[in-house]
Amino acid sequence: MKIAFISSEVFPFSKTGGLADVAGALPAALTGLSHKVRIFTPLYISIDKEKFNLKPDESLSGVAVEINGKPHNVNIYRGVLPEEDVPVYFIDYPEYFSSKSYYADDEYEDVRFILFQKAVLELLLIMNWKPDVVHVNDWQTSLIPYYLKENYAGEKLFRDAVSLLTIHNVGYQGLFPKPALINAGIDPKLFYVTGPAEFYGKVSFLKLGIVYSDLINTVSKTYAKELLTDEFSGGLKDVFISRKKDLFGIVNGVDYSVWNPETDELIPQNYSLETISLKEKNKISLASEFNLDYHRDVPIFGIVSRLVSQKGFDLFYDLFDELIGMNAQLIVLGSGDEKYETFFKKAEYFSSGNIKTHIGYNNDLAHLIEAGADIFLMPSLYEPCGLNQIYSLKYGTVPVVRKTGGLADTVDDWDESVKKGKRDGSGFSFTEFKSEELWKTIKRALKYFNDKPTWRQIQINGMRKDFSWEKSAKKYDELYKLGLGRKRV
Repeated sequence: MKIAFISSEVFPFSKTGGLADVAGALPAALTGLSHKVRIFTPLYISIDKEKFNLKPDESLSGVAVEINGKPHNVNIYRGVLPEEDVPVYFIDYPEYFSSKSYYADDEYEDVRFILFQKAVLELLLIMNWKPDVVHVNDWQTSLIPYYLKENYAGEKLFRDAVSLLTIHNVGYQGLFPKPALINAGIDPKLFYVTGPAEFYGKVSFLKLGIVYSDLINTVSKTYAKELLTDEFSGGLKDVFISRKKDLFGIVNGVDYSVWNPETDELIPQNYSLETISLKEKNKISLASEFNLDYHRDVPIFGIVSRLVSQKGFDLFYDLFDELIGMNAQLIVLGSGDEKYETFFKKAEYFSSGNIKTHIGYNNDLAHLIEAGADIFLMPSLYEPCGLNQIYSLKYGTVPVVRKTGGLADTVDDWDESVKKGKRDGSGFSFTEFKSEELWKTIKRALKYFNDKPTWRQIQINGMRKDFSWEKSAKKYDELYKLGLGRKRV
């Protein structure tokens, strides 16, 4: 298949979150399945053209894009994913992509990505590259399914193409004032209460994508089910229910060439399933790095996260005394909302030395925490997929999570597995978003930490799990084929 993969960020060129990781890894895995994939993304000013050997393609320059009757000439740069034979086309329009922030809340926020999406479709026409699948991601590209069915309906190049919209987080919907309709070239008749383009008086780019795409998927099976509920749908429950038969969930993969204790160059001691006892040397190094007293029988809890409400940190407020008094140590790495940063710094101050906080992100420390901690905390309010719990499983660092979204799909509760007679649990989870439920689950983990044979079994169960991109890519391959099969009927 020929697959046009369109994303507002692609690792390693640009990144604010998990979308970039998906866009940088899934196309390579699909190429490994013999598909022909081309990636399309904006050329932000922060992208180092020299470092990535990006070159202007003179044969494709001057792509004409019209927005609200005004012509815009767009240039094209070309590159490849590092160490992969996957071509990447960069949409170059400095007036719109020179902000330090990829998603700037300014007068250009809607037209920035309108131009990007139109430029991609015009570029495909110029190249005469006929895609079988047009794979778009989140609101920044979700007008494309609409354009394919309406504005470009007469183009033979797109006639047989299947559009797939992947929703990485429904909390971000691309909401704009009504003039965005004119800028985007969207039929104003679609803007009415509960209409395809309208969401509480604003234009919703994501809603249009949900309505017009041939297929929709999100990044875990549980999150796909949650999108059908009031609690998790971001106000779009009825829209998702109307597309229920076209909505699927595929858990994100992870890059085991980067996150693997056997080969990780950023940790002091490599180890594997067979040599898991060597993990303890990383715990010693982690304790030393954060000036903690090392105790073999005192567990270290790790948190590596954006410090925002989505990640469940409101649950910690009622657990302040428990946290600073528990017979365990806690290391927090992250940044975000000031109130959470302040909370953990306060906890460190009152903790008698068993809590340490590093505000900011440090990749080396993130790897050391995954390798050296005994338990990883991730009690998210909601989590479309999540990656750190998957890293933790691979590193034998037992996750404690809330049973939501991708966390529910990737972490199996030990006690629940024992009740079923399987003993294949890989962590500990809770359902209700309550402080007392989190604390009960932490205490369960502490109890089993002292039961060394059981603890080792839980670690081994997690390390045996496979969440590679190759596995996820096969699921996308099946979804593409399903869409093409429907198209041919």
